Amino acid sequence: MTPKTEESDGGSGVTRESGTPAGPTLEERVTGALVGAAVGDALGGPVEGYSPDQILQRHGGRVHGVVGPWNGDDWRTARPIAPYHKGDGHVTDDTLMTHALIRVYATVRDHLDAYALADHLVPDLMTNPRWIPELEAEALPLQRLFLAEKWLVTRIHYGHVDPREAGVGNIVNCGAAMYMAPVGLVNAADPAAAYAEAIDLAGAHQSSYGREAAGVFAAAVAAACAPGATPDSVVAACLSLAKDGTRAAIERVCEVAARHRDFESALAPIREAVAPYDTVGPDYRQPSLAARRPSRLHAIEELPVALGMVVTAGGDYRHSVLGAVNYGRDCDSIATMAGAVTGALGSPVPDEWSKRVAEASRLDLWSPATALTEVAREIFEKDVHRRRAHERAFAGLGGR
Repeated sequence: MTPKTEESDGGSGVTRESGTPAGPTLEERVTGALVGAAVGDALGGPVEGYSPDQILQRHGGRVHGVVGPWNGDDWRTARPIAPYHKGDGHVTDDTLMTHALIRVYATVRDHLDAYALADHLVPDLMTNPRWIPELEAEALPLQRLFLAEKWLVTRIHYGHVDPREAGVGNIVNCGAAMYMAPVGLVNAADPAAAYAEAIDLAGAHQSSYGREAAGVFAAAVAAACAPGATPDSVVAACLSLAKDGTRAAIERVCEVAARHRDFESALAPIREAVAPYDTVGPDYRQPSLAARRPSRLHAIEELPVALGMVVTAGGDYRHSVLGAVNYGRDCDSIATMAGAVTGALGSPVPDEWSKRVAEASRLDLWSPATALTEVAREIFEKDVHRRRAHERAFAGLGGR
């Protein structure tokens, strides 16, 4: 991080004498968010789908770092996870999809829409083999995705559906939200722009509150990039944009989370707070009949819980991610989101975690951040040019 000079302008986040950032730079925030998301994903993977009590019993206490598969060496055949090697530092589809979206940005080098997913993301998933950590093999990314994410390929490639509407009919879940951190990062410090871009993109994948969560999560990451951002400012940005049940769930969960200073005491109250908005029900592996159906009254569970853990931890990466992991249920996605937000805030990702995850997953967790930072700068310059052109045109109309 660049040290502050004697005088700094807290409002702009830029020192008066040197003109350098008073806090983490853009590249540091992008790196923190993307590496933080991947590490959270890997930590949450092996306990996904279980309850806090089951996790406590299985591990003889709370999870405090990288752990092995739930069923040990039987991971290839043990249901319901087989044949995926979840654990030992392996990232899941959350990170694979995040990196795939970064590749789209690196190709287009501008803002994206639903057609960009159709033109670039879908073919990438179908045709370019990559190392899949959970399969311990090189394979097409499509072969790792669950049905809710394969929906993208089914609807767009095989069904020839308008990409802007392809998400309609899919189960409503966090599938689109889980990989929207790059949208927040290319719109760093502009939550409204991040929200609008993610809502457009996510139309190819999700509808209803699943699509809404994608927009709000992107906004959260963008808000976390702003100089001087705090957990409270991130939540405020989310509440200013979120609609319907998503807004209500975030507000209620974060109100409850603010009463706690450690994730252990917050686990049950946060679950109780989000339960009225969650359609899955108390047994994550046996969803209710109303699960994951469109609604204006409900929300995905993952985003409100992730923001709640960020609030409880005061923006600290380690504690927010461990809170998300030990919450259980869809905790790889919860920890992905919490890790992205706290990483963007500038809270450091523990080196012992990031190095182990990168090695175990055989992935370079840092080069996607370098690539996306470069793209974000290019997009910002294009935005400035477009804005100036609009200002000149508006002035030519006598608008000012």
